[in-house]
Amino acid sequence: MTEGAGSGDAPLARLLECLDLDTLDRDLFLGDPGKGEGRLFGGMVAAQCVIAAGRTVASERRLHSLHSYFLRPGRHDRPIRMVVDRIREGRSFTTRRVQAYQSGEAIFTMSASFTLPEEGISHQEPMPDAPPPDGLSEWEEMRARMQGVPKRSSTHSNAVELRMVDPPPFEPGERSPAYQRSWMRVRGTLPEDPLVHTALLVYATDRTLLMTAARPHGLPWGRRMSASLDHTVWIHRPVLFDDWIFFVSESPVAHAARGLIFGALYQPDGNRLASVAQEGLIRMLAKKD
Repeated sequence: MTEGAGSGDAPLARLLECLDLDTLDRDLFLGDPGKGEGRLFGGMVAAQCVIAAGRTVASERRLHSLHSYFLRPGRHDRPIRMVVDRIREGRSFTTRRVQAYQSGEAIFTMSASFTLPEEGISHQEPMPDAPPPDGLSEWEEMRARMQGVPKRSSTHSNAVELRMVDPPPFEPGERSPAYQRSWMRVRGTLPEDPLVHTALLVYATDRTLLMTAARPHGLPWGRRMSASLDHTVWIHRPVLFDDWIFFVSESPVAHAARGLIFGALYQPDGNRLASVAQEGLIRMLAKKD
């Protein structure tokens, strides 16, 4: 079991095991995608690639941005091989490119930039208003009720608790603004490794975004097919994922089955921790007779 996750934190332990990559060579890594059904969660591949890139960078340099594309759906029954290219070693910035493969085919590509801490300009817009997470419903419980199935509790996706301030529409045809607020936190204790905290944050940023773009169109679960196409994260402050993080997202435009979503993540004290942008594919499923 990965150090830092207790025996009572089974989903988190599984997630940390997936992030504990095998080093095959200087710039070659192998990751376990973990058990699951259907397509592999894109945030898992992104988090593993963050770990792979970070292992080739001096520990004092921290990830500040990544730009990525989801090329093919990932699978749960094949290991993921990650190849790191050392693009640049600068005095302040380090650049890496990571390609992730399953069964010889590229499924994900990412460019990542790391930098040294630096003093300089600082400003931000205030954190949006939101009720505290206490008392809000957990997303996994809400989804289980909506789908009429038992709550999932054993998969690594349940390692990050999600509480919705603005639940998505549940009924076909029910529409709401393309704006969504939620709180997230890790279920358990993470090891004292800044790279792991950063990878877990990247993992979590791939949640809820496609739901945001689907809200105005009356397309609940079972009425749409959706997939992330690309994903960008900018990290503004050192990541310490040991408390609640507030996640707000909005989709200003969608057209030709593609929705654009912007997101912002805040620490409980109101400081903006990171920003996210994603374009996703959202298609309406044919109605069943």
